[in-house]
Amino acid sequence: MKPTTPTFSKHLRSLLLGAGLVCLAGCSSLLFYPEPGQPLTPERAHLQYRDLTLVAADGTRLHAWWLPAKQGVPIKGTVLHLHGNGGNLAWHLGGSYWLPEQGYQVLMLDYRGYGLSEGSPSLPQVYGDIQAALDWLDKAPPVQGKPLVLLGQSLGGAMAIHYLAEHPEQRRRFQALVFDGVPASYRDVGRYALSTSWMTWPLQVPLSWLVPDHDSPINSIDRLQGPPKLFFHSIDDNLVPMANGIRLYQQAPPPRVLQLTRGDHVQTFADPTWRQVMLRFLDDPSHFNGLRRLAEVPNYPDENAPR
Repeated sequence: MKPTTPTFSKHLRSLLLGAGLVCLAGCSSLLFYPEPGQPLTPERAHLQYRDLTLVAADGTRLHAWWLPAKQGVPIKGTVLHLHGNGGNLAWHLGGSYWLPEQGYQVLMLDYRGYGLSEGSPSLPQVYGDIQAALDWLDKAPPVQGKPLVLLGQSLGGAMAIHYLAEHPEQRRRFQALVFDGVPASYRDVGRYALSTSWMTWPLQVPLSWLVPDHDSPINSIDRLQGPPKLFFHSIDDNLVPMANGIRLYQQAPPPRVLQLTRGDHVQTFADPTWRQVMLRFLDDPSHFNGLRRLAEVPNYPDENAPR
């Protein structure tokens, strides 16, 4: 099932042109493009699911989906799926719908203001939504004693990096972290979006400075010590440039693996090859080297290779 991702750059250009007004209400709103409602459910993909209501510490009620592992398949672990900045969780089901059949139960969360969740998204309030998801997972019986994995796509991965850097006690709960199309810097992505149009190209530097960058993952990724990390990034990504994603990977502490893919932004798991790569990573995240490429230095050298 291929996810539909609203266009980041299209919205960003228009908002940045009026950023002076937007900043009066808080610049972090530039990062979020929520869509209310629920256009479809996991039933469309023939999946079992359960609607959940989570409550953030400030009382905001959040909508989530729980996708159990396919009946009869041994449970291998639990994946917390944090989606990107546009639409709602219905449009991001393509990122994780395939996991229950492989034995992974999934918690998908809509941030405040998205889908059926209450409130309006902004930073740092949205970090409380991630906390609410982790609090639920901490108490859910099917999760106990099973490996916990993060799948963070685009903005979801970026926010997760900052949150986990600030909360090492939560970071230690994860056996593995998977990032897909995650930007190193919000400001750099804003500048890139502005550079793609002749109308906004002359304004790319001054307007991009209105994009908040303090919470960008490049500023905190070096504190993600511990869990093995797998970075997917598409060579063809026209929203988060490949160089931006590689910069984030290079700053991350090992063990880490970079897997370059093809296709549009966060369309990674539409290709079964990359689903298999993620599954192989989850089978043994501490000793996974990805699909090797020339000039790549593995985290773990092959002991059988000639010396």
